[in-house]
Amino acid sequence: MALKIGIVPVTAFQQNCTILWDDETMLGSIVDPGGDVPDLLDLLKKAGVTLAGIFITHGHMDHAGGAAELSEATGVPVTGPDIADKFLLDDMEAMGARFGLVCRNCTPDAWVKEGDIVTLGGAEFEVRHCPGHTPGHVVFINDALKFGIFGDVLFHGSIGRTDLGAYGNHEQLIESIRTKLLTLPDDFHFICGHGPDSSIGAERRSNPFLQD
Repeated sequence: MALKIGIVPVTAFQQNCTILWDDETMLGSIVDPGGDVPDLLDLLKKAGVTLAGIFITHGHMDHAGGAAELSEATGVPVTGPDIADKFLLDDMEAMGARFGLVCRNCTPDAWVKEGDIVTLGGAEFEVRHCPGHTPGHVVFINDALKFGIFGDVLFHGSIGRTDLGAYGNHEQLIESIRTKLLTLPDDFHFICGHGPDSSIGAERRSNPFLQD
């Protein structure tokens, strides 16, 4: 198989919703459908991709606000994040209203935890629990492809915010990055929750939040 990847910025927050699919079977997965669900459905139809999985890195509305709607429209189950983010997923409707966005609360069909293996677009990805931005944040890693989806843990030149609620923890986030992500090789590339993608080597060398 050849894994194909597309990035679709959604909502006013321009969150990087990721679509992954096997170009042989045309079965695909969506990671972090934060909103704009009609647009996502239209893109899947135009690309000829049959949705087989919906995955969430963490419980913020810009990443999970459209998951319930997408699942209802397709009959596809929602997987993730870690159950520690349940309180955020239970409050998304109210959270969205505070920002003028229409979101729906989401109860995943399955939670994930450290070390689980999930299938995204026909490829197996390891789940790593990376709390700090939110308590239940997870990332998805494929060692063979040297590729991952990191949500709001690590960005090009930055890191996830820890000031969005009493649950944010800067020290915990830095520990997650150092022990779960910086152990990956320099040529490991990843998609961020917002903005351009990056590599572990680039962030190890120049990310100001990771310099001793």
